[in-house]
Amino acid sequence: MIKIVLEVPEDLKELETPLKTLVAETERRLQDAKQGRRPDYELFEQRLSERLSEVERTIHGATLAALDVDAEHVMINEKLHARVGRHSADYKTQAGPVGVPRSLYRPLGERNAPVVDLVTLRSGAIADGWLPGTARVMAHLLQQGTSREAKQTAERMGRLPYSRSSFERVGHEVGKLFAGKRAGIEETLIRAYELPKEAVSVSVSLDRVSLPMEEPKPRPPGRPRKDAPKRSIQRVFRMAYCGTVTLHDEKGEALHTIRYGCMPEGDEKLLVTAMASDVLALRRKQPSLAVVALADGSVENWNLLGEALDETSFGQVYWLIDFWHVLEKLAAAAKVVHGEDAAPGVARRWKLRLLNSNAAAGEILGELTISGKEQIRVGDARPVHEAMTYLENNAGRMKYATARSVGLPIGSGAVEATCKSLIGVRMKRPGSRWKHATGEHVIQLRALSLSDRWDQAMDITLLPTPVYARPA
Repeated sequence: MIKIVLEVPEDLKELETPLKTLVAETERRLQDAKQGRRPDYELFEQRLSERLSEVERTIHGATLAALDVDAEHVMINEKLHARVGRHSADYKTQAGPVGVPRSLYRPLGERNAPVVDLVTLRSGAIADGWLPGTARVMAHLLQQGTSREAKQTAERMGRLPYSRSSFERVGHEVGKLFAGKRAGIEETLIRAYELPKEAVSVSVSLDRVSLPMEEPKPRPPGRPRKDAPKRSIQRVFRMAYCGTVTLHDEKGEALHTIRYGCMPEGDEKLLVTAMASDVLALRRKQPSLAVVALADGSVENWNLLGEALDETSFGQVYWLIDFWHVLEKLAAAAKVVHGEDAAPGVARRWKLRLLNSNAAAGEILGELTISGKEQIRVGDARPVHEAMTYLENNAGRMKYATARSVGLPIGSGAVEATCKSLIGVRMKRPGSRWKHATGEHVIQLRALSLSDRWDQAMDITLLPTPVYARPA
């Protein structure tokens, strides 16, 4: 045994007990290993984590207490405050809650003004004492899955020993903070964005996806039953919007995608305007970036994109209907016109013509018209009629040969994937239903994570307001 003397400041003297416990626990394991006893190493890992958490909480307690000013009067941001009480409060760290005594102050002479807690202000704690690092991790777990799943994940990791409702509450609090600063944060993020060196084009895509909402159930006519619920609700599906801004290389391959979303009751015009602003910011960094608008055949999507991507601001924009949606329509029509056996070959021929000739859409439309099978039904659908309508309505958006010749993308796979990962995976769980505000929190947080912008956005969202305090 050797003796190590460790000098610590007076404020950290409480570290003595947890450090001794940590060393003793480790020494026992060392002795067991040297004597050849069978180790239960998983149990040792668990106990080691518990001992380290004790050390961590002790350090947090000392450093948080140092943020307090214990005086009858203090100057806070050059305004005189008087102490109105001194109490202990729990601050939530990733290792667990820590009790910290702190003084509460109120502006002198303002009896109804809210009290000021310097520990909370200086540490950047949110809600009722959640430290910013703790809140960041809890919000990230909530955007990945439900609050129950977040709690289970934390338990398995031996961190964040908090209730399911705490994950729910803290995650939405972080989402609310981000929503309040969203415009400024997104502007900062796009200014700091580093364009991939290989980027030669940027695509803007928009799509809609159904989302389960909780809405009040219409009251039936007449007098309600005696046992009728006071607040009757229903689960209905409404259309949410997803958008993407994707950078592509010279072959049209995706390099990185920034993802966006909004709830059914959100402002889809604001969403598309934000996407367009980001594209303008990217083009200021690299003016040669070609701009491509990609979407399916939805008229609403094209109207929104057309309003945002105006020629005055963007110059030439390549407007392209998603290539794979076109093929899907044509494949169904080919089965009606040429039969099941010949349809695959015909669909391949049409595909090659579309890829290599801008006139192909008109020629294929002519073939379908001549077939005379526009009104033939397959179930409730009329495949040939639907394909002809698709080609007629989007004729100017099928110049795939030109797009391929300059290395532009022709598919809206990025936004299709975003609908699944942003909305489908997280927000369409069995039995789930959302309200507008809480759903918007989760969508925005998840969009940040899927866009690889989480840390940068949280650095700004959870940045404490500067506070200057001194005894008066």
